[in-house]
Amino acid sequence: MTSTCRGIDVSAYQAGQDWAAHARDGVVFAFAKASEGQKTHDSKFGTHIKGIQAAGLVPGAYHFGWPNQDAATEAANYIAAVKPYAAPGFVHWLDLERYSDGRNYRGRTAAQIKAWCAAWIAAVQKAFPGQRVGIYTSADDIAYGHVPADVPLWYPAYPWGAAAYSKAEAAARPRPSGRAVTFWQFTSTPLDRSICFMSAADLRAWAQGTEQGTGKTPSAPLFPGRDKFVLGAHNDFALQLQQWLDKGKWGPAYKVGPSRTMTQLDLDKVAALQRHYLKDLGPADGLTGPKTWLYAWQVANGLRKK
Repeated sequence: MTSTCRGIDVSAYQAGQDWAAHARDGVVFAFAKASEGQKTHDSKFGTHIKGIQAAGLVPGAYHFGWPNQDAATEAANYIAAVKPYAAPGFVHWLDLERYSDGRNYRGRTAAQIKAWCAAWIAAVQKAFPGQRVGIYTSADDIAYGHVPADVPLWYPAYPWGAAAYSKAEAAARPRPSGRAVTFWQFTSTPLDRSICFMSAADLRAWAQGTEQGTGKTPSAPLFPGRDKFVLGAHNDFALQLQQWLDKGKWGPAYKVGPSRTMTQLDLDKVAALQRHYLKDLGPADGLTGPKTWLYAWQVANGLRKK
């Protein structure tokens, strides 16, 4: 059975919470609404997030998006709201959710919504390097092609109405349109409750930007004494991998430009490599930990079959 851990999310619609009590009850993570659109900030965000962090939960925030407005302005609105609280280990979410009347999607094609999401995510990643950024979204948005590939997914689906955590933990992991979700919001009664498909320890490591279960950062040296792997830098391993990528050995769509550090900005490229050549590593998470680096080098040098 897949390891899981428990969480909740809140907004201005929820009263102040006893976060310490939630932690004692086994809650590991909690996310709070921070902002919406180009100007709106959630009135209870500060209160909620301070309590979440004080209780030692894995903290995070979400922004309700309007894809028919300017992505940069919306990202800046979110960044301003969360910046005082977004220490390492903070998780960021774009809430991609169509209003019932469609007013926040109106006038946009599926391709435009997807591009808007990618732009919002890139802006937030730039503001908070090394921190996780994902998308909360529905099966419909995924099916309609609104969601970029290889981003963490927080997925709402309520098959039972009110339900205990144990019921979700015993159920199969959702795979909307064939995509494995990282978090599943399975009920909104009496609060929005979710499970994460990682153990508590792995979630804390993941939220810190480390390779799941290893405790090593994505840029950690593969061999003792080596500098961070900077593509294009003067160490033979990184240089070989850079040359391999730039020659388009696994497709021109995944080339990486010179002097790029393998950060979250390259998650899609690394995940594509994992998905195509390194399937035995498990799910394509886009992380550049020791195994991924070693296996990529082996493939690049003909020591491992594609």
